[in-house]
Amino acid sequence: MWDTIIIEPFINLLLWISKLVGNFGVAIILFTILTKIVLYPLTAKQIKSSTAMQELQKDKRYIEIQTKYKGDKERLAQEQMKLYQELKINPMSSCLPTLIQFPIIIGLYQALIQTMASGPIDLLKLSRHIYPNFLNLADVLPLTSKFLWMDIGAPERLFIPGINFGIPVLAIVVVITTYISSKIIAPPPSPGANDQGAMMSKMMNIYMPFLMGWLAWSLQSGLALYFVVTNLVQIAQYAIAGNVHWDNIAFWKKNETTKPSVLPPSKRGK
Repeated sequence: MWDTIIIEPFINLLLWISKLVGNFGVAIILFTILTKIVLYPLTAKQIKSSTAMQELQKDKRYIEIQTKYKGDKERLAQEQMKLYQELKINPMSSCLPTLIQFPIIIGLYQALIQTMASGPIDLLKLSRHIYPNFLNLADVLPLTSKFLWMDIGAPERLFIPGINFGIPVLAIVVVITTYISSKIIAPPPSPGANDQGAMMSKMMNIYMPFLMGWLAWSLQSGLALYFVVTNLVQIAQYAIAGNVHWDNIAFWKKNETTKPSVLPPSKRGK
């Protein structure tokens, strides 16, 4: 079932795009853009949910609940859930596109392994996944697995003369772009926000960049390329929706705004 629904469509689509453009790395980029376009309704829902959560924190009822049940976490969670249901807000919607992306990541990883077939047995296995009325295996193989400095079928490393180890450039870019895309989607939460939805979003923003970076560092560079393009397209989608908040990552500005001002002695109150 998994192969039929996920693996085979991914393999055939990747090979078809690769046949058109003549490079498997470019095929992954185009495949990623196509995937983000298809999933855009979920991204739009994520943006709407995050904005609604931020607006909720200004609601008088929300503020009263935070104050009234501050020492009772169980009752606080119950009252917050009632308010979510009343306002038709799903606090998990902001995490939904990220969670849905995981099956795509796993499917793409398995599709990359099978598509980059090298031996006779691997080619035989690959041929079983090809739609005979859609592609001819002899027309799409061998694949051009070289893209820029990387081999799509191997972990990405950039080797610079004079340095005796490879630099995981894409893994670093994945961490940075994942962090940016998770932070710019909505205004920063108010200082008193401590509900479960806000805490879950905060934890996701902290751990997700490192998880994606580790996957990009350890798995095929084709998957790392997918992560980078996914994040860049997602940031572009946020910008198109008019929901980019760059101040969320401008930590130097935050330091300036939170720094207490010191009045000169002549202007201090007596």
